[in-house]
Amino acid sequence: MRSKLFVPGSRPELFPKAMASAADGISFDLEDAVAESAKADARAQLASYLSQPPSASKQLLVRINAQDSIHYLADLKALVATHVQIINLPKAEDPEQILRLADTLQQLEQRAGRRVPLTILANIESPRGLRQAAAIAAAHPRVMGLQLGFADLLEPLGIDRHAVNVIQQIQLSVRLAAGEAGVAAYDAAYAAINRPEGYRDEAVYARRLGFAGKSCIHPSQIALANEAFVPNRDEIAKAQRIVAAAGDAARAGVGAYQVDGQMVDAPFVRRAEMLLAQARQAGLLTH
Repeated sequence: MRSKLFVPGSRPELFPKAMASAADGISFDLEDAVAESAKADARAQLASYLSQPPSASKQLLVRINAQDSIHYLADLKALVATHVQIINLPKAEDPEQILRLADTLQQLEQRAGRRVPLTILANIESPRGLRQAAAIAAAHPRVMGLQLGFADLLEPLGIDRHAVNVIQQIQLSVRLAAGEAGVAAYDAAYAAINRPEGYRDEAVYARRLGFAGKSCIHPSQIALANEAFVPNRDEIAKAQRIVAAAGDAARAGVGAYQVDGQMVDAPFVRRAEMLLAQARQAGLLTH
């Protein structure tokens, strides 16, 4: 998911608009975007909407309420029989939370007769969660990725959300934690919707770190994310040269070789193959 658009669960009039957008994923929110008094209604409306087959090919996520919330279990019970694919767990702070969620999902899926198991996207948005990120990512096979949340992580500590050196350090920490577990990392939302250049810069840097995509809190950010998280023509051409050279080297029994004046071996080939897979997924390559 290059782009993942947040939609408040209490705004059903926005659901069809979101599905018609160019976002790769639609992240319906039952947590922070919904007032306490509206949570039950939002849950029911969202479950009803997601019970129908989706009108577009999207990844469908729901950010549920935290495990210490009275709404947590009700959210899961309402969603398990729908077409949602990914449960977004907010405020993940330790692997035990993931294990509890995975166990609950298994029980509910068995009762509902769900055929496709739900996966988990864990939000890293607290100092403890950041410290435990690698363990959270590796806690259970259902975890498909980690997602950064800067507001909850930084605001209570008085840390400037736009301090680039701080943001980049945290991004790298989460990307390495996700990489250790072999899952994806997704970059955080960017609240300043009137600063597209700031969103673009953050997204471009996230992609350089190997992030898979970035959250969007406004439709105007979708195109920025979709553009940032695809390889450009020069990157594609170089990846093709590396993969071709790897084939030649394998036939010649050579382990390391040069491409464009750079020594290349297995890690570079893996990255090139991943980049070409991204290009195919984005429709930039047909073979």
